[in-house]
Amino acid sequence: MTLILGLESSCDDSAVALVTSDRRIVAQRVVGQNQAHAPFGGVVPEIAARAHVEVLPGLVREVLDEAGVALSQVDAIAATAGPGLIGGVMVGLLTGKGLALASGKPLVAVNHLEGHALSPRLVDPALGFPYLLLLASGGHCQLLEVRGVGDYRRLGTTIDDAAGEAFDKAAKLLGLPYPGGPAIEALAKDGDPRAVPLPRPLLGSAEPHFSFAGLKSAVQRAVAAGTHKPADIAASFQQAVVDCFIDRTRRALAVSDAPALVVAGGVAANSVVRAALEDLAAEQGRAFSVPPGWLCTDNAAMIAWAGAERFAEGLVDGLDAPARARWPLDESAEAVRGAGVKA
Repeated sequence: MTLILGLESSCDDSAVALVTSDRRIVAQRVVGQNQAHAPFGGVVPEIAARAHVEVLPGLVREVLDEAGVALSQVDAIAATAGPGLIGGVMVGLLTGKGLALASGKPLVAVNHLEGHALSPRLVDPALGFPYLLLLASGGHCQLLEVRGVGDYRRLGTTIDDAAGEAFDKAAKLLGLPYPGGPAIEALAKDGDPRAVPLPRPLLGSAEPHFSFAGLKSAVQRAVAAGTHKPADIAASFQQAVVDCFIDRTRRALAVSDAPALVVAGGVAANSVVRAALEDLAAEQGRAFSVPPGWLCTDNAAMIAWAGAERFAEGLVDGLDAPARARWPLDESAEAVRGAGVKA
């Protein structure tokens, strides 16, 4: 059994966790910054980076103290090295490097997306490779065949906005608080998902790619028209996203023989999204796995677990490991049409 200390700071959550290779979360802390960013309707990178500097060292001490573990007893330090807001990524990675240097322990530079991709295996011991993953978060929306640790084949990606980004922008248009995903889901419970005619971009397209920019623009027009209830707009928007997920994921399942469908990332915390994808998995005769809601949003437990999986494969990094704003899981994947592709 190994004990991994994980650090996460890729966006607006500062997080530290201790996780064992036998899937035990010994201690963890997450400190969000919603209040700091709420006045701006989104994350301000400089504010986020400064907050990580102030918070992360204290979180490391708290986690080690709660666990009753000395830094010397940790087997490796896992830190997010990208992708994300580069200032925040640098803070967490430099903290990890400092801890690794001070303790003489190996550093594991973790791809944040791999943290999400492997997170279901932290809580689902029966989930083996390969599996088809829908990774949907604030910055990314991809369909990936997860073949093993460090082995990914991208089947589809977004050609513009990510789903979580679209949720945040739709919420802002509706005057809802940040973060937008939970606010949209709550308001949508009182709305009619068929009330507002919104587009389903790329529905039926041969390639399993995503596009949400047109949907976001349609929400803007619906709000400006003033003829629909906000709850109906929220419900119709959420249903449009779900319909896109189902159509695109069904397309990916048609070209993958992976026995399980997995959904991860912040948007996977949405109960309507989860239920629809679970039904799709059952329809297609595939197993279904999704982490609990707290593990879908940014956290250090998934980074520590990805670190544990990589450490077990002998995949460690030098102290010269770079911080990366972009870092695709499948670096061999061909570029898709359109601007603003999320790697």
